Amino acid sequence: MKANRFFNIFAVSAAVCLSLASCSEDELGPTIFPDVPEEIDKDSYTYQFDTWLKQNYLDPYNLEFRYKMEDVGADMNYNLVPSTLENSERLAVLVKYLWFEPYNDIVDPEFLKQYGPRIIHLIGSPAFNPTSGTMILGLAEGGIKVTLFRVNDMNLEDMDNLNEMYFKTMHHEFSHILHQTKSYPTEFNLLSTGHYDSSNWQDRNEGVVASLGFFSTYGSSETREDFAETIANYIVKTDEQLARLYELAQRGWEVEDPDALEPIYSCWFYYENNEVSDENRKLTLPIDAYDNRAVDDSDLNVTVNEDGTKSYTLKNKRDSNGKPIIVYPVADKDGVDGVNILNQKVNICRNWFKSAWNADLDALRAEVQKRQKNVNTEFTEQLLQEIYNIK
Repeated sequence: MKANRFFNIFAVSAAVCLSLASCSEDELGPTIFPDVPEEIDKDSYTYQFDTWLKQNYLDPYNLEFRYKMEDVGADMNYNLVPSTLENSERLAVLVKYLWFEPYNDIVDPEFLKQYGPRIIHLIGSPAFNPTSGTMILGLAEGGIKVTLFRVNDMNLEDMDNLNEMYFKTMHHEFSHILHQTKSYPTEFNLLSTGHYDSSNWQDRNEGVVASLGFFSTYGSSETREDFAETIANYIVKTDEQLARLYELAQRGWEVEDPDALEPIYSCWFYYENNEVSDENRKLTLPIDAYDNRAVDDSDLNVTVNEDGTKSYTLKNKRDSNGKPIIVYPVADKDGVDGVNILNQKVNICRNWFKSAWNADLDALRAEVQKRQKNVNTEFTEQLLQEIYNIK
């Protein structure tokens, strides 16, 4: 998880038990915890939403969905702002639709009530870690509380963004909660030994870490984050996105200038004017500077040779002499079968879900994938009618 703080609940509980044991024979006075929950103010502007949250989170799951940011519930080291009511409502109905309902359908209605977090906390703004320059997407605190940031930047027309900002984060943090309850197999920790980088993971390239057998750059930071990222990415990524990841995992990668502020990575190279020499060898430029995604097969003309091998030239680009630019794949020299490692990690997670929780990870993924295709502004407005119809 991006930042994880554990509360010493056991120590607190033990102290309470000792205190009660010392006066177990005494008659207890009136409790400070009323049996009847506090009434929701019908005159409140948020009455409908508060009532819906009680009916859909507090009553069935004993979960408090907090959207009114409180100082005691937020890290004062960050400059944060509350989430808007509108986006809080949107995220609340989508969390139910994309996270709680799939678990209810595939695992068991009591599963999240027993193992899920007790608090979901929404923050409107991002939280930046000044020491690493990274942005915190979510926090899970001792298996009790999950905090989501950047709620005010929600884009209902971009499911990839919704996953990156909220739902992949939730699956990631919930995976931590689950493995803190029942440990995952230690064999997982051995699959990528020697390839983790806890200090500089944020500077690593997506294709390079995929080639090493990681589902994300953050997963390459340490073993427990790798485990959580494997589950989260496997659940929310589409078939096309997983295919893209596996394609990257098959590649060899090179960096043009390792010391550059933003190094350019590539899995293809060419010779200037097709003059084959080390001096004329160059890496292809990335087609997307945002994620340093190198040229892939969609940018290439492919020729199948008589011996069955393939030759590649760049589409719509010529050398200085007007001739097609022949490109060659970078040799994969990292000594890691990235595809095999990715598959092994998914299999361990799949088997752990079944043995530890009697849950089908693939069925859960299929249900989430089916629901993700429905999400847009219009569909979310339909879900919101549950709130607006409350009298």
